[in-house]
Amino acid sequence: MTTTAIPATGAHKQLKEGGAGKRKAGGIIATVGTWIIGLIFIAPVFFMVLTSFHAEAQASLNAPNLFAPLTLDGYREFFGSKSGQSPWPFLLNSLLDSVVSTLLVLVLAIPAAYALSVKPVKKWTDVMFFFLSTKFLPAAAGLVPLFVIANNIGALNHSWFLIILYTAMNLPIAVWMMRSFLADIPPALFEAASLDGAGLAKTLTRVVAPIAMPGIASTSLICFIFAWNELLMANLLTSSQQAQTAPVFLTSFITSQGLFLAKVSAAAFAVSVPVLVAGFAAQDKLVQGLSLGAVK
Repeated sequence: MTTTAIPATGAHKQLKEGGAGKRKAGGIIATVGTWIIGLIFIAPVFFMVLTSFHAEAQASLNAPNLFAPLTLDGYREFFGSKSGQSPWPFLLNSLLDSVVSTLLVLVLAIPAAYALSVKPVKKWTDVMFFFLSTKFLPAAAGLVPLFVIANNIGALNHSWFLIILYTAMNLPIAVWMMRSFLADIPPALFEAASLDGAGLAKTLTRVVAPIAMPGIASTSLICFIFAWNELLMANLLTSSQQAQTAPVFLTSFITSQGLFLAKVSAAAFAVSVPVLVAGFAAQDKLVQGLSLGAVK
């Protein structure tokens, strides 16, 4: 018995070490692959940022010179603007539209998600499909009706109309995301809140909001990014800096005189900074919220 147990133990040890080695090698391959994919995605952004610090003559070379001298001329031209227009009104318009529409989306999406997950309404699957169906139609298909409506009610060149549109555009996504987050909250918490006499408003603010904060943060950031980057509606429904947004202002740098890469790169990076700041500020909550929404 003893002579047969020793070889068996040795073979088992070898198999265990072999399996651990394969897992370690697989982990290294996955890590290297992840870094490669990440670098591929970040390379265009890095090139844009680097180009923004180059002189226009160096940026427009057919074979780009990555080691050209650095300068802030592109940023000086952007913030000074080629036509004397300051970018700040456009940036503030984008900030106003994005923040207000995101807050409205949360105010509407959280109760809706609560009703569809914690206190499910009848035929809630049909309701969810209705929300999803509103994203089937391409945005370009609604341009003419929206323009006619805005023109008839005097809403052209007004930020409040864009805020309403951004809220309507992001609401279906927010409801789907928030329902996924709220469905993971244990029902016992809501039963305890109900026994303590908490109404709907107190349940949403004292129970749902603290627990679902990662989901709220990730939903808010996604809605903010979508609203901040929106160009089609803003370009059609606005005509002056009174309501035009930052993406619309960026298009003014592409003229019949040519495409100035350094200046456009500086402008694009400057407009992207608020989104980057919001992403880094909510990084922990965003990762936690997306993980909670994906793991069932």
